[in-house]
Amino acid sequence: MSERQRTAIFIDGANLYATTKALGFDIDYKRLLKDFQSRDNLIRAFYYTAMIEDQEYSSIRPLIDWLDYNGYRVVTKPVKEFTDSSGRRKIKGNMDIELAIDALELSAHLDHMVLFSGDGDFRSLVEAVQRKGVRVSVVSTIQTQPPMIADDLRRQADEFVDLAHLAGRIGRDPSERTIRAPGDGPRREFADRGPRANPGLESRYGIRPPAPPSDDSEV
Repeated sequence: MSERQRTAIFIDGANLYATTKALGFDIDYKRLLKDFQSRDNLIRAFYYTAMIEDQEYSSIRPLIDWLDYNGYRVVTKPVKEFTDSSGRRKIKGNMDIELAIDALELSAHLDHMVLFSGDGDFRSLVEAVQRKGVRVSVVSTIQTQPPMIADDLRRQADEFVDLAHLAGRIGRDPSERTIRAPGDGPRREFADRGPRANPGLESRYGIRPPAPPSDDSEV
């Protein structure tokens, strides 16, 4: 039997969330990890996301905590707030540099890089990693209008994988969806519950939160 290829996964969290939302399904992160582990020698699985630090409780925190304890290398940084020319308050949290540095540093130890993002800014990164002899697969979708992947990134990749075709392998079972009121987004599913009680975590992401700490444990 031939040796399994050394693979690393790089997930642009915000981009992947927008893509799955457009496609109408949710990622089961436990299944995603097991799928790659079953076929490849998975060296690392990175997940990148920006977070608002001054919030008392972040809606994405339960997912981040679970990923951090269950096989993913989570990379976060605080978002930046600014006011545009019209006086509107906006936030910005770009993780491109962090992802690019990790990918380039790890490329010497890889045969295959899998990038979950359709952001065209990663085209130069993909080209640089390819020059080091690493095959690059990009996972996004062309099933939406407009497509979620930039055309130049798709052309640069050694392999383009449409996320819609992976739904059966790494998507959460639709029958497990938590029923929400019309217009009720995923943030409310977490924000309405305290950090120790998140029954929506398993149903939305296919993961089970850790047991609550005892009274004498440090929180």
